[in-house]
Amino acid sequence: MASLLKNARLIDPQVGLDEVCDLLIDEGRIAAVGAGLAAEGAEVRDLAGKIVVPGLVDIHVHLREPGQEHKEDIASGTRAAVRGGFTDVCCMPNTAPTIDNAITLDYVRNRAAQVGACRVHVAGACSKGLGGEALSDMGEMAAHGAVAFTDDGRGVQNAGMMRRVMEYSEPFGKVIMSHCQDEGLVDKGQVNEGPVSTRLGLQAWPAAGEEIQVMRDMELSRLTGAPIHIQHLTTARGLDMVRRGKAEGTKVTCEVTPHHLMLADACIDETYDTNLKVNPPLRGEDDRRALIEGVADGTVDCIVTDHAPHAHHEKDCEFELAPFGMIGLETALGAVVSTLVEPGVIGWARLVELMSVRPRQIIGIDRVALEPGCRADLTVIDPEAVWTVTADGFASKSSNSGFIGRALKGRATDVYVAGRAVLHEGQLTGPYAQGAC
Repeated sequence: MASLLKNARLIDPQVGLDEVCDLLIDEGRIAAVGAGLAAEGAEVRDLAGKIVVPGLVDIHVHLREPGQEHKEDIASGTRAAVRGGFTDVCCMPNTAPTIDNAITLDYVRNRAAQVGACRVHVAGACSKGLGGEALSDMGEMAAHGAVAFTDDGRGVQNAGMMRRVMEYSEPFGKVIMSHCQDEGLVDKGQVNEGPVSTRLGLQAWPAAGEEIQVMRDMELSRLTGAPIHIQHLTTARGLDMVRRGKAEGTKVTCEVTPHHLMLADACIDETYDTNLKVNPPLRGEDDRRALIEGVADGTVDCIVTDHAPHAHHEKDCEFELAPFGMIGLETALGAVVSTLVEPGVIGWARLVELMSVRPRQIIGIDRVALEPGCRADLTVIDPEAVWTVTADGFASKSSNSGFIGRALKGRATDVYVAGRAVLHEGQLTGPYAQGAC
């Protein structure tokens, strides 16, 4: 059945659209955009006061399946994504077994087609078992639908190996996503090196452990011609490197996370909240402000969650023993609106670029725009919704969020995937409602 979304503010910088009007969905696609559209038998939704944008995309999530389903699985992770307003996610390959071959990749893609509430794109590993020693079956995975390659979780440590990864992947036209972490410098680091690590007596994680590999991988990109995407960038110097690299013509893009934009290492105190233990770590306030500036000036290409679920018992231990990571799919939109849009750092059009347009371009998936003929993958946002993050309010299996107890502004109310409502007025629909919180 056709759906007519009336009186919403439609925003899409791709087509120069920012106005209150109507949008008609028919047979999974946008049939018309304009003022005063006739219903003609369509189901009518009055979305006055709401914003409609091309579906949000997160190109850095951990769905944990196969092998770690006690933390998350494809069904629960995609429900969490939809609750957060996402129509598409790209999952990382550090599963058990690693997604380093076509068989495992096909399993994830087929499983997502069966149980996924949203679209799932898969990044394959650069090296077998993430060991950094032997190339994965990159060509085979590219042929089976891998959208990118990454050794996310630890990164490719050897520069010669990273060069081979880039050279081998370049003919496939797939971006290499780089987790920049020099293990020789980072060692067993727990938190950002600085006053906080000293005061709390926790092993320090120097910014140079990230920045050295940012520069290395940009230089290797220049050498090989392969595009490089810097994952979860956290430092001012690293951002400056990317800024200069772009000016010089390097094929480099970068991402930042909401938690690195909103939180700094000073948030970690004597309570030793393990939900704030993330990789890379929360940095100092100067770095946080620099990342915000990079978002505003266009250096940062996209915002991702690095959604990293862990079971409660895994995080409920000493800080040094707890795994790195926090969940983020259900809080990302509110965190970005609260940190960037509400204070006037960026406008809504820039948010759409960061969380919808550029992510699609980076991993090379189909363009989605608010114009007739395009697939109706849409996110409806209530920009005035004020809500508090609670530990028992997640669709995710895990609740290791660093935003628990914080008030956020802005929330997705509806999500359409190929014209089908999978989130309606804040509630998951149909088969996806099972297990929702």
